[in-house]
Amino acid sequence: MTFGAFISARRKDLKLNLRETAKHLKIAYGYLSDIEQSRRPAPDGDFVDRISAFLQLDKKEHELLLDLAAKSRNTVSADLPDYIMEKDIVRAALRVAKEVDATDEEWQAFMEMLKNRQR
Repeated sequence: MTFGAFISARRKDLKLNLRETAKHLKIAYGYLSDIEQSRRPAPDGDFVDRISAFLQLDKKEHELLLDLAAKSRNTVSADLPDYIMEKDIVRAALRVAKEVDATDEEWQAFMEMLKNRQR
């Protein structure tokens, strides 16, 4: 799934047309069409937050949209750089994980451990 395909599908699920959506988001109709057709990468800035609110996305869907936007721009999801750069240990952990080629299962176990400590 691409950023544009996700937006298009959700917009259609909500029975919103392209022109109304573009007008609400204060962007050109053609520009939104290009985004939905993956002819342009996702815009940066607050666009993802604005479209997420307009499309009534829940937290999980919003995070997916952030990831899809980042992937379309070949960068890190917009909600992560500040956290990564503020925490030396996070950067160190990511480098270790990269070095040892941490598996999905190892990352899943790590996330579960973090979630369980909150309870």
